[in-house]
Amino acid sequence: MAARVKALANPALIAWARDSAGFTTAEAATKLKIDEAQLLAWENPAEDSAPSIPQLRKLAALFKRPLAVFYMDEVPKNFTVMRDLRRLPGTGPRRYSPQLQMEIRAANERRELALELLADLAEEIPKFSLSATGKENPEEVGTRIRAAFGVTTDLQHKWRDAYGRAGFNAWRNRVEGAGILVFQTTRFPTDEASGFAISADALPVIAVNRKDALTRRTFSLLHEVAHLMLHVSGVSDLETDENRPPEDQKIEVFCNQVAAAALIPQDVLLSDPMVKSHGRRAADWSDAEISELARQFNASREALLRRLLTFEMTTNEFYQAKRAQYLAEYLAAKARQKQESADDEMKRNMPQETVSNFGRPLVRMLLGNYYQDRLTLSEVSGYLGLKVKHIPKLEQAAGLR
Repeated sequence: MAARVKALANPALIAWARDSAGFTTAEAATKLKIDEAQLLAWENPAEDSAPSIPQLRKLAALFKRPLAVFYMDEVPKNFTVMRDLRRLPGTGPRRYSPQLQMEIRAANERRELALELLADLAEEIPKFSLSATGKENPEEVGTRIRAAFGVTTDLQHKWRDAYGRAGFNAWRNRVEGAGILVFQTTRFPTDEASGFAISADALPVIAVNRKDALTRRTFSLLHEVAHLMLHVSGVSDLETDENRPPEDQKIEVFCNQVAAAALIPQDVLLSDPMVKSHGRRAADWSDAEISELARQFNASREALLRRLLTFEMTTNEFYQAKRAQYLAEYLAAKARQKQESADDEMKRNMPQETVSNFGRPLVRMLLGNYYQDRLTLSEVSGYLGLKVKHIPKLEQAAGLR
């Protein structure tokens, strides 16, 4: 039997592709159904070992890289460094999973695509002009965000609904209107990350976890806006505790405070008749009152209670008890939802889902280039991962019909 021809791949590129895809050598070896020692040998330039061409194809498929990448002379340098702003080991994940790595890579690729599409359309590339420093008063920064996005109390009251969908969509439209690409992610679980931000002067990116509740997504969206104002690219989980490096903790606390101030303004909250009727350090808030107040601001009950605690309108003991209650309710609802999904799979609206995940701006850029014969229908379909037959309804979902 003839010996298999070895692929003349660069060992450093094999190691880079694995690491940048979020796999340890043990995880990758298991996926590839080979010994870890074999993979380590392929990654070591000192070893006289290399994968066969079929094995290299499997590596490329697993790490989602073109085959040609493994023949480059050097490891690529033009990638965005993402700061890990999540909690330390023991209280939450710190290594990016392959799923999270793929979402970050996809977001970067979509941004590069958007820049090319705008250039082809000869349109001006929007600049994101809002900025802040960590030394500023978060309340003032939150007020600045509301002013920049044209959000008023009356508008928020019009957005109120049972689940927070109107509020999330309205905030998202305004964030996108400020020159930010907003994507929704689905690959990684909510306990790994709530979202991430890619800072840039032109077309920065925010990604929020679509598996989160809508009110939490709204908060996450504003949290990431604060990241962009600080010019910080990073992955967040929204939890603020002492279990992260001090500088990261400072950034995350500040971004949470800014998001809360933008979503629930201090003066509006404290002037509300229901809040005034309770007085300071109240511990007798009913669930109905908390829910009603939260809906007024398109916020979660926990975010609303946290805001009351900030201004000493409730006690820490009451807040912690309610927080535990909400967590228990969330886990129970999640279990029910998982069971219902298994029993009765819902029919998916792919055009609407595509707009929801990619955002209207990018979808409109792609369709705009198609209308001007710069892209084929097949290319638009390929970029969006959507069948050609869905394009007419995609145009409707994107507001182009």
